[in-house]
Amino acid sequence: MTNAVSLRLRLTAIILLPIMTVAGLAGLWQLDNARKTATDVFDRSLRSAAHAVANEVAISGGDALSPETRDILAGTSGGEVFYHVYAPDGVIVAGYATPPVGIPRPTTEAAVPTYFEATYLGRQVSGVRLQTRTDIDGFTGIFTTTVWQDRAVRLAFVRDLVLRSFIVIAGLIAALALIVWFGIRYGLRPLTDLEGAIEARSSDELSPIRRSVPVEVEGIVSTLNRLFAQVSKSMTAQSQFIANAAHQLRNPIAGVLSLAEAVAHAPNEAAMRERSADLLKAARQTAELGHQLLLLERAEAISPQSEQAPFDLSKTLPEWVEDWNREAPSEPPVHLDIHGTLPDLTGDQTMLREALANLIRNARRHGGRDLTTINVDARSTPDEIVLSVIDDGKGIRDADLPRALERFERLAETSSSGLGLSIVQAVVALHEGQFVLEPGTRGLVARMTLPLKSAHIQGA
Repeated sequence: MTNAVSLRLRLTAIILLPIMTVAGLAGLWQLDNARKTATDVFDRSLRSAAHAVANEVAISGGDALSPETRDILAGTSGGEVFYHVYAPDGVIVAGYATPPVGIPRPTTEAAVPTYFEATYLGRQVSGVRLQTRTDIDGFTGIFTTTVWQDRAVRLAFVRDLVLRSFIVIAGLIAALALIVWFGIRYGLRPLTDLEGAIEARSSDELSPIRRSVPVEVEGIVSTLNRLFAQVSKSMTAQSQFIANAAHQLRNPIAGVLSLAEAVAHAPNEAAMRERSADLLKAARQTAELGHQLLLLERAEAISPQSEQAPFDLSKTLPEWVEDWNREAPSEPPVHLDIHGTLPDLTGDQTMLREALANLIRNARRHGGRDLTTINVDARSTPDEIVLSVIDDGKGIRDADLPRALERFERLAETSSSGLGLSIVQAVVALHEGQFVLEPGTRGLVARMTLPLKSAHIQGA
């Protein structure tokens, strides 16, 4: 299991990573923009210096430059500018005698300034060449003025501009990171408050959480409340089971013990055999009661969302009916009527079989002397599956139907546990269906309706 990352750290990363990516792209854009700006600024400065030199040479005839022009050449854009001026015949008129290496030489007169990059005394320089038609000392022609400057000046300008931009962007990101970090911390405070409220609860406090929470957390709180309700229901069912088991098993177990003592103290063999038969009957009734209690507990403990498997009702129901008839050959037979094609049912096959078996046992026990047959009717509709157990016995009065569905309720003096119909109700609830008990034309009709969401049609 990997270590969970802090939610605050994760949110901060999710917010800041895109921002840092955009900032990086902005930095690259700013670097390119700084280079273009530096090129434009320095080229303009060199062109202005070239025009100033050309004008000064034309005015002075190649003599010394004026102090103003020298100031321009000494500090153009933060660095010294070099120059020279050639006459049409190639003779230097003014400036430095050693020109940069690598300057392109146009074959015709250039109407616009020519910008270049070259090498001057082993250093990379950038410059501009300007050709103007000038008259100096009666000599008229194309004079070429060239000015250049060390490229390190430009690079320093670019670095300074990019560094300032970087400092501004980094400062903004740092400030934003702090804002996001503390903002998320403040925004997550309802979660920490909720954690504290849950932690302050005792282990047996399962009431729903009703405190105000943000919309994003409502789903978590709703899920917790459902979980609390399920746990509370499960604990209540277990408590009821323990109470019912203690109450219902006390008398049968006491009876078994009494009969066992009676067998041990029987005066003769005939009495011992008679009391042994009673003991066996009481033990069987107690075992059935214990089985029914465990079955009811299981039916109520299983969640409707638990994993359930599909099975073929058309194949399974005949097998069940055959088993029930084989188990009680002296009882009225069970007949099966299947209407149409039954769908495969997705559910707990064992629990459904027990529910139907309880309905069969109830019909046999309470049908009376008029009971001759029991029918299991199975059919499906587009929305549901209906399984009915119909008998032709004496039935139950309408006024007694609610009592028949109560736990441990016995409408007649029988050996039943009084849990049969409660188990059926729990099994049907497990499959999110409905159970109805109603009088039939003769006898009683017990109907289990299972919604189609618990089943799928064969071949679908």
